[in-house]
Amino acid sequence: MPETKTTALVLAAGKGTRMRSPKAKVLQTLLNEPMLFYVYEALAPIVRDNVLTVVGHDADNVAKAFPAMADRFVMQAEQLGTGHALQVAWEAVEKSGATHCLVINGDTPLVTVEALDRLMAAQGCCDLAFMTITPRDTGAFGRVVRDTERRIKAIVEAKDYDFSLHGPVTGEVNAGIYLLKVATLGPLLEKLENANKSGEYYITDLVGLAVEQGLSVDGVQAGNDISLMGINSPRELIAAEGTLRTRIVDELIDSGVLIHNPGTVIIGPRVVVEPGAEIFGHCELYGASKVAAGARLGSYNHITDATFAPGCVVREFNHIEGAEVGEGVTVGPYSRLRPGARLEKNARIGNFVEMKKAVLGEGAKASHLTYLGDAEVGAGANIGAGTITCNYDGKNKFLTRIGAGAFIGSNTALVAPVSVGDNALIGAGSTITKDVPDNQTGIARGKQVNLNRSLKRN
Repeated sequence: MPETKTTALVLAAGKGTRMRSPKAKVLQTLLNEPMLFYVYEALAPIVRDNVLTVVGHDADNVAKAFPAMADRFVMQAEQLGTGHALQVAWEAVEKSGATHCLVINGDTPLVTVEALDRLMAAQGCCDLAFMTITPRDTGAFGRVVRDTERRIKAIVEAKDYDFSLHGPVTGEVNAGIYLLKVATLGPLLEKLENANKSGEYYITDLVGLAVEQGLSVDGVQAGNDISLMGINSPRELIAAEGTLRTRIVDELIDSGVLIHNPGTVIIGPRVVVEPGAEIFGHCELYGASKVAAGARLGSYNHITDATFAPGCVVREFNHIEGAEVGEGVTVGPYSRLRPGARLEKNARIGNFVEMKKAVLGEGAKASHLTYLGDAEVGAGANIGAGTITCNYDGKNKFLTRIGAGAFIGSNTALVAPVSVGDNALIGAGSTITKDVPDNQTGIARGKQVNLNRSLKRN
């Protein structure tokens, strides 16, 4: 068999009118990831980086969401249908040197590598192959027309289907994923017409044209495989998101992750959870978060792009984003860790503590009611309740350094830039504006005055 090369072509130019949103449909998110992300992920094992994407509506934002793919975008300035998108991109397909072109819609986030592999098996066997499904509700999917011997005759869009011409419906519909032989299908593109109720050029018409030209056409049947169904409305998006959520959680449980109340746990596709980790619902993890074996995440935590080392305990009701939680660390409840927060081994933060671009050293603790922004806190330091780092002067951010073993009394304001030395002590209620050396005590508060209290009577 001659060597083959496949280029994928993702159709992602549409607005998705039924989504009722100004942004491109492929940027609608499921588990905090654009639906186009899932299509790229499914294609990667099959075609590697040989992916072209047809963009149009909201193309700039699609490029911002996928900068690594943007240099292979093809602009469809005027959206005149899927067939027109193929015509616009065909020159780029031919320049890629591909023998075959795998065409897929960008609104199919449930598609799996296994499903695409079934279609790829037709490579070399025919000129045109496409996936078909038999869903319970055929909706607006294009109807597959076969002859009495079950050979493919055509695909007819639902709104153009005529029982007198095409016969009774069979329930088999087009899934919108095609494998085209470049050499034989290219010449047919100029024959596409828009004489239909939508006035658009349909890629589905290639099937009938190929049959008329005597080319070999095959419909790869996938039964009721919902992974191939596209998304056209908010309700369909929500249903697909639920399917993805269940798929991910079930795979993690099967791998050895202990997930309590799994029906309420939401985990994104890029999150890595090692076997032996423990998660309680209701809990949400998104982005590139990583949870190590032995870590424990309590209920009602919202987590994005954060890492959790073995033995850490995240109690309930925390918001964590872009943070590093080290080995043996305790977090919460009711804490907020913002990007750049790093808690080193055995550190501890408690309720109503916020950290941003700050390091809490090994064994250090801030137990409650504290803000640490642009700060470095040394090992074993204690931050008293009500302490804040005043890191912003209205124009610039400044750093606060707190040394190892330092003790910061309650209700202290540290006006950055300022340093508190190792083993230094800050008296409660102080406003510190100057550096405090190692082993020194800093107190900065007004002198207490007691006044007589009397009641004036008439």
